[in-house]
Amino acid sequence: MKTASKKKSTSSSAGKKGQKFVYFFGKGKAEGNAEMKSLLGGKGANLAEMTNLGIPVPAGLTITTESCDLFYKNNKKWPAGLEDQLKVNIKKLEETMGAKFGDRNNPLLVSVRSGAAASMPGMMDTVLNLGLNSEVVQGLIIKTENERFAWDAYRRFITMFANVVMGLKHENFEHILEHKKKQLNVKLDTELGAADLKDLVRQYKETYKKETGEEFPNDPYEQLTKSVNAVFASWNNPRAVKYSQLYDIRGLLGTAVSVQAMVFGNMGNTSGTGVCF
Repeated sequence: MKTASKKKSTSSSAGKKGQKFVYFFGKGKAEGNAEMKSLLGGKGANLAEMTNLGIPVPAGLTITTESCDLFYKNNKKWPAGLEDQLKVNIKKLEETMGAKFGDRNNPLLVSVRSGAAASMPGMMDTVLNLGLNSEVVQGLIIKTENERFAWDAYRRFITMFANVVMGLKHENFEHILEHKKKQLNVKLDTELGAADLKDLVRQYKETYKKETGEEFPNDPYEQLTKSVNAVFASWNNPRAVKYSQLYDIRGLLGTAVSVQAMVFGNMGNTSGTGVCF
């Protein structure tokens, strides 16, 4: 378990003046391309290339591998300029998607994913449905007209954030889920209704507070900052380090971070997501 520390500034003076740390992609145009894997990581470079080709990729932004490198060189603090650039590009993402980050009425949710220059599948961390809180979930219900989906997305987000960002074990939440299904005499997660999932969110938050000593964060930018830091940190997690050794991956600056508008696979029985190679 990781304990929460007091909030500190995420910026430092590292990095060249005017250095670009964030590259945007969306609406058929991207600031990067496939030749920029060393800077944008494989995922970020390919998302940019697909955007430029006119493939309907959900819009987003990529934080560079140089940012990760500077993060480690400067006592795990962001280089000066990264925070401001991130906020500017979130605004661009809002305009592109026609939704607002943290907005109760028209919420924008994002995924936060790692992406090194060399493919390292499953080795680093991901957070989905980021931007949800106790008010935004109500907006998601109105926007989608699907209460069950909204509460399911929220409970999934709490689990991933707790695990990836705060280091809590999945088992803390799986036990609660299994107990709920046993109570209701059902076998599948999809058999849980909106009220059941809402109660799971309540229980998950209680467990989060018990294990971390703090409330689950409501501020979407706090959620985002902590998640970016967690992805940077996953560059040196035991899985990633071992994978690099096994496949002789050397000389990389770190991982890039892609922040992308969410698409959902849990909207119902006709909804699904997957990975294409």
